[in-house]
Amino acid sequence: QVQLVESGGGLVQPGGSLRLSCAASGIGFNIYPMGWYRQAPGKLRELVAHMTQSGYTNYADSVKGRFTISRDNAKNTVYLQMNSLKPEDTAVYYCYLVKPDAVYWGQGTQVTVSS
Repeated sequence: QVQLVESGGGLVQPGGSLRLSCAASGIGFNIYPMGWYRQAPGKLRELVAHMTQSGYTNYADSVKGRFTISRDNAKNTVYLQMNSLKPEDTAVYYCYLVKPDAVYWGQGTQVTVSS
């Protein structure tokens, strides 16, 4: 059974940084595409960053140059380093993992950017 556990959210001032982590279990030694979505109050869920099995990455235009997705395959963990945070980055951030049969989601972690 695939499970994704996120951590690292919290309250940060504008211009600050946070690093989110997402640990996957139940996937053995396989590598799957993983990434992050976010959902702000009253808005649709949007893709933030994605990493393919081979390590190719893509980002939402709104976070390019500020956010970086990475992964540690030995730990089955994907990270989202978020720098120069803005109030509009406030949202619940969800980790996801793509297998051939289904997409799996984490429980979400709240990120609040406010002074």
